[in-house]
Amino acid sequence: MTKRVLFLFSDTGGGHRSSFQAIRDAMRIKYGDQVEFDDVDVFRECKWPLNKQPEIYPMVVNNSKKLWGLLYHSTDGKRRSQIIRQIIYMNNKKNLQRIVREHPADVVVCTHSVIANPTFRAFLSFEERPPFLTVVTDLVTTPSLWYDTRVDYCFVPTEEAYRRGVKLGMSPDQMQITGLPVNPHFIDSMTTRQEARAEFGFDPDLPAVMMVAGSDGMGSIFKMVQALDAKQMNAQIIVIAGRNEDLKDKLEARDWQTSHKIFGYVSNHYEMPRIMAASDIIVTKAGPSTIMEAAIAGLPMIISDRIPGQEVGNVKLVVENDAGVFEPKPEKVAETVAQWLSESPENLAQRTENARRIARPNAVWEIAEAVWEWAHKPAIETSPA
Repeated sequence: MTKRVLFLFSDTGGGHRSSFQAIRDAMRIKYGDQVEFDDVDVFRECKWPLNKQPEIYPMVVNNSKKLWGLLYHSTDGKRRSQIIRQIIYMNNKKNLQRIVREHPADVVVCTHSVIANPTFRAFLSFEERPPFLTVVTDLVTTPSLWYDTRVDYCFVPTEEAYRRGVKLGMSPDQMQITGLPVNPHFIDSMTTRQEARAEFGFDPDLPAVMMVAGSDGMGSIFKMVQALDAKQMNAQIIVIAGRNEDLKDKLEARDWQTSHKIFGYVSNHYEMPRIMAASDIIVTKAGPSTIMEAAIAGLPMIISDRIPGQEVGNVKLVVENDAGVFEPKPEKVAETVAQWLSESPENLAQRTENARRIARPNAVWEIAEAVWEWAHKPAIETSPA
């Protein structure tokens, strides 16, 4: 009998969507036609202003990090989380219950902290419900909103996230440390450095510095490029400008001193892993998905930016494991790259091994298999919320 999996997420940052897609794709590979999938961007189904969060979130974090930090810390904590959950549920009760009615499932998987509890409460409004699972997509500094003691199971990426859950009342056997799910197509697309460089026309001998601006091409990447290019190192610079066409045009038009390649938006399933395979160092913001992908690729990381709150711990994870450094100033980024490339090859090789040690490439398969098992459990009788 075909099993139905419902994913709940929202496009406030790319990690929520990419995590559920990774689990979905792993289940497709492993179970084929035995499973059907459905997904809902829950914020889009809510009332204003929640339905505008996919637009509001990137505006705030990219243009006013201090404001985001204030919002994060003012809403974090067990009691404050309970208040936020209650407000969201009471204001959107009918909308959330409509999601339950219109999207029947054998198991529900939620990859967004804010929507988890309010949507779970909507399921409690019916006589029975499917098992409800959460997949925590923040690595270390996990918001308290992730942890709802009534959900059936919770997958967490790190020991720190596990301890945070226990502190907030989760049962130790209610959680499993799996790592962050990375799409199996990303992992399968990895290749050797030589093959990847030949494919993209990179210099086969020069060290390659990969610079990532995120899918929307945000941040101070142009200033970092300027600082790095001014060093005139014996290296090649690879820039992923994302969807920011203005940034891509500006990069292509400048007078370069260093060998370089400029990309716009690239596929996370094919091009991104192969460009990573071709590189020696990555300069990126502290997004959890990029950090885990870079770790799988064995790329030493220079973290050039982070979102206050949930990404602070990501920096800590990289730095404390000697897999990279945090350098938010463009000049310091350039100095660090120059230093790493001037050191002995053994030093960079050690950073590569350190990066691989924090990778958990099997996470997506562990979660996919667990979701499949939960999908076979009977519906759970409940009483109206």
